[in-house]
Amino acid sequence: MQRAPHHRSRSRRGAAAFLVAGTMAASLLGGTAATARPFPEPPPTALALPSPPGGQNVKVLVFHASATEESPLVNAGIEAIESIGLTGPAAGRFKTEATDDGSVFTNATKLGKYNAVVFLTGGGDVLDPEQEAGLESYVEAGGGFLGIHDAARTEPYSDWFTGLIGARPAATSPATVQRATVEVADRVNPATKNLPVEWKRPDKWINWAANPTGKVHTVAKVRESSYRPGTGANGVDHPVSWCRDYDGGRSFYTGMGGTAESYAETDFREHLRGALQWTTRLSRADCKATIDANYTAAKVTQPNQAGQQDQIGEPHGLVVAPDGRVLYIGRGGGANGAPVVTDWNNPEMGKGLGQVHIYDPATKKVTLAGALTVFGNKGGGDELTKVEEGLLGIELDPAFASNGWVYLHYTPHSGLDRDKRIAERRVSRFTLDPVTNKLDLASEKVLLKWPVQVNSCCHAGGGMAWDSKGNLYIATGDNNSSGFSDGYSGNNPQPNYKGLSFADARRTAGNTNNLNGKILRIHPQPDGTYTLPAGNLFTGEEQDEGGDKTRGEIYVMGVRNPARISVDQKTDILYAGWVGPDAGAPSTTWGPAKYDTFAAITKAGNHGWPFCMGNKQPYRDRNLPDPTKPLGWYNCDAPKNESPNNDGLVNLPPVTGNTIWYSPQGGGPDFPRDANGVPSYKAEEGTFLLPWLKGGGQATMDGPVYRYNAATATADAWPEYWDGKWFVGDFYDADNPRHAVLTDPKTVGKGGLPVTAESLKKIIPVGNGGIRNLMDWKFAPDGSLYVLDYGRGFFTSDSQSALWRVTYKGGAATPAAADLARKATQ
Repeated sequence: MQRAPHHRSRSRRGAAAFLVAGTMAASLLGGTAATARPFPEPPPTALALPSPPGGQNVKVLVFHASATEESPLVNAGIEAIESIGLTGPAAGRFKTEATDDGSVFTNATKLGKYNAVVFLTGGGDVLDPEQEAGLESYVEAGGGFLGIHDAARTEPYSDWFTGLIGARPAATSPATVQRATVEVADRVNPATKNLPVEWKRPDKWINWAANPTGKVHTVAKVRESSYRPGTGANGVDHPVSWCRDYDGGRSFYTGMGGTAESYAETDFREHLRGALQWTTRLSRADCKATIDANYTAAKVTQPNQAGQQDQIGEPHGLVVAPDGRVLYIGRGGGANGAPVVTDWNNPEMGKGLGQVHIYDPATKKVTLAGALTVFGNKGGGDELTKVEEGLLGIELDPAFASNGWVYLHYTPHSGLDRDKRIAERRVSRFTLDPVTNKLDLASEKVLLKWPVQVNSCCHAGGGMAWDSKGNLYIATGDNNSSGFSDGYSGNNPQPNYKGLSFADARRTAGNTNNLNGKILRIHPQPDGTYTLPAGNLFTGEEQDEGGDKTRGEIYVMGVRNPARISVDQKTDILYAGWVGPDAGAPSTTWGPAKYDTFAAITKAGNHGWPFCMGNKQPYRDRNLPDPTKPLGWYNCDAPKNESPNNDGLVNLPPVTGNTIWYSPQGGGPDFPRDANGVPSYKAEEGTFLLPWLKGGGQATMDGPVYRYNAATATADAWPEYWDGKWFVGDFYDADNPRHAVLTDPKTVGKGGLPVTAESLKKIIPVGNGGIRNLMDWKFAPDGSLYVLDYGRGFFTSDSQSALWRVTYKGGAATPAAADLARKATQ
């Protein structure tokens, strides 16, 4: 049964009034009120429209019909759009016409002259089936559409219109105007590139019945923690403005603009201006970059042959050469099921092979470039059995294309002292033959070496990275057991083997005279030596406390297990992630729970471990004669290392807060603090400053900052949208992070929190059948992403250990350059 037509009120502008080129002129458009039909209609005849509609004399139609009383937003919205069209660079100007008469969508001659249509509509049915079919024909012909705020409530029976908008409002949304923070993640789209990264503004915020993330390209989100979203809230991922290519045309929608005052805001007008530039074909934009279906993830390696590691060792790191070849390393664990030697009396104890494999995308073949005999194959077990040493890191010389130099961070088996249970860690340079893809093991130049205790596992670190000045960063773990401090600060001075502590990270990470638990920075020389660049944390010649208590190689101290680091070549900011201890919950006695940590580092500093974690949250001190009894809280602003195992400075540099930290309870846990700045550590009082992530197994895997390079990008390249975003992930999937985050240049490196984060879990697929255990990830010069999946066991390689490649298939920005209405505005 057909419903009766809506009796829509007309605005003071007249029943079919137009706003033409800045003046009010009588409309020649006629028509009747829309009739809604909640059942299928016979398909109307498609309009014959120019493709694409509109021309160089750019015109925008503002359609403002409503099934109820016309909103007071309409006049403000029309006037704003008219002003936008009449201002700015001449190449970006347009004329505006407005009507609330739907018959415009059945008149091909009139409809075909508009470059874009704006729906400034109220809710309900405003188009009859023939009029909706006309709008559909318009979009199919390549027309542009911009929906504002309540346009999402328009045409509620139309699946096609739902697709055009992208999402429908939830049953409940806040009714009042509230000031909130908009996270503006797209820094290249014309609608957002000139907006603040964190945009604070009042509006009426709409909750979505179904979150459109992944199906549309989101350019901005609203931060729900900054206002009261009420029931129907969408959570940490709440899109507010998005766009996509739809059904032959272009659709942009913003949920903002719910108040008349919005249209007087300079920034909101700038937002609408950019959206109109794209929808009218005055500029091009990529509205595909965050649509999940536009990415493909595929394995590029095959499973190893039975009992061999011909394709991949125990995955532990990768680097991509300028010519696109991928060099990836196996730590030292053998093939799944292969025997291991764990008897310290056996000279073969812990002996393994650290392999370097090379994948060549040109031939799609894998070559075993070489293998080092390493100490690193003891299999699993408790911390007095297993080991995380071996081949830990790989980097290529900045001039690799001409010199073939490969840097390896590893623990040679030949350097093992089985009596004292001390091994040698080293960073060496080798030469790769570019023709055979084979490492010349005899070419080794040892740049740097230092002792590590190996009586107990764990935390070897291993990552390496270059900055733009030719400085090499080397990440070393705290080389410390986790098992003697209840999972809190690794500061138990008591356990030792033949006098060498293995459970006190104050001997390593907190020690200014020890290279473990650090990020080192050196400047390699052609002869295989190195110099120390200016600006490290110490010079090595400090006379404090008697001298000889610092190492000049140290750039960052106070890190626990930084297996992955990266340096953004554009800014030279160092990015690092390290694994936290094992306590599952905070303790009012000992301090914070296990915090896995990511840090954006802009200068040399102390990042806290084992004294402080997160945003300078202290642990409790402990010492002899009874390490089970807590002493005072550490002072993060003036930490003291009073361990009997410390041979460095007692008075340490102040702790720098970190960018991201997370526990099993959530991301960025924080607590009220007392007069001395000590958190309460009461779980019920905790708040979470980074609600977009949550811990589980927890093993951070720092990723790169993506830099789009138009000169080298291929069709597979991730688009420019991701430029400048920092990729952070975790070895485990579950609820752990696999995100691209955007930091604020004003606070980065000072403990400032990320502005926004976007999940990558559907683009870099998690779980069984996907990349379940992320071990390393790097972008290639062609803009594709390579990812190492560790596999499904530990301390071995198995059938799921693989190198993957993730590519973008969304295509070029739209509209096509040939379809631009006129020269694009800048």
